[in-house]
Amino acid sequence: MAIDNYRELTVYKKAFALAMQIFNTSKKFPAEEKYGLTSQIRRSSRSVCSSIGEGYRKRQYQAHFVSKTSDADMENSETQVWFDFALACEYIDKKNYGELLKQSEEIGKLLGHMINFPEKYTNQKDKK
Repeated sequence: MAIDNYRELTVYKKAFALAMQIFNTSKKFPAEEKYGLTSQIRRSSRSVCSSIGEGYRKRQYQAHFVSKTSDADMENSETQVWFDFALACEYIDKKNYGELLKQSEEIGKLLGHMINFPEKYTNQKDKK
């Protein structure tokens, strides 16, 4: 059975859950980070979801699908950098850092599969 809606994709569900966890975690960041780390980590984590949605809607064009999925992967990697800063600034502890990073790495693996095997998502085995 084909998936007709990006919200049904496992990767989207996991990315959305992580973005919401980041939102709740970042509420505890200092006020002076409102336009810095707090804004950046929320934006990049949410961009993973939006890029997945955009790419899936354009899945009839395999190259566009791969490009947008690659954007999602890039934003996911950016989010991991912000985890590093949050840990270094002591806004999150090592346990929370490890949990967030593990979830993000799983999302990265799922996105990598989509990038490497777009035909499984685009139904266009011959088109690039």
